[in-house]
Amino acid sequence: MKGDPMTKILAVANQKGGVGKTTTVINLGASIAVHDKEVLVIDLDPQANATSGLGSTEADSCGIHSFISGENSLEECVVSTEIEGLSLIRGARHLAGTEIELASQDEREFFLAEALSTSDLSNYDYVLIDCPPSLGLLTINALVAADGVLLTVQSEYYALEGLSHLIETIKRIKAHWNKRLKIFGVVLTMYDKRLKLSREVEEEADKFLGKALFSTRIPRNVRLSEAPSHGKPVILYDAYSSGAKSYMSLAREVLSR
Repeated sequence: MKGDPMTKILAVANQKGGVGKTTTVINLGASIAVHDKEVLVIDLDPQANATSGLGSTEADSCGIHSFISGENSLEECVVSTEIEGLSLIRGARHLAGTEIELASQDEREFFLAEALSTSDLSNYDYVLIDCPPSLGLLTINALVAADGVLLTVQSEYYALEGLSHLIETIKRIKAHWNKRLKIFGVVLTMYDKRLKLSREVEEEADKFLGKALFSTRIPRNVRLSEAPSHGKPVILYDAYSSGAKSYMSLAREVLSR
């Protein structure tokens, strides 16, 4: 890889939707950047919510599609955000078509890894990839390109069942295509300590995951849900909210790993 080997590439993944994946990419990215680090967010989800949540518009050109296909370089595709040190490669809805196009190509699992390995990443401390809520080709591309996976798990009944399926997939990808891939950490989202269910899921997760589980819990928080509609990370929308504080705490944990 041309980029600095110190650059950490993390895919933020879960095959389920609505588990706080994009919220984590936006707010963890912003919180790490506030700690004087350079962060690049790659929006690989056809819903392009990380793009709009960071105050940007969908890419018609020079977005993730043209970066993966080699039409445009990293430098041409990167746009800045309101947070100093936080940059973005924008997503777009036509990425769903990219997944279909990739399906017929040779070495189709390696397109993103190839694009990143021929780019200079030395300006970035962290690259965070927002994966689609599925285990399709786009997510596989992210996992093949990443050093580690950050898993978001909602504090609800079937959460851990889905997690074991995802961990199996990660093991398969590690065996076939990306020997360096490991689980970087797991974060519990939408946590409400008043609810018995949240506490039970936490207990199970603790048993099942051990040290992989971050000690920060991301709470259910109104300000956290409102921030994307204003195109801002929560630290710009309401820095004193419990959501903003929890992502700052998660950023410190990520930086210490």
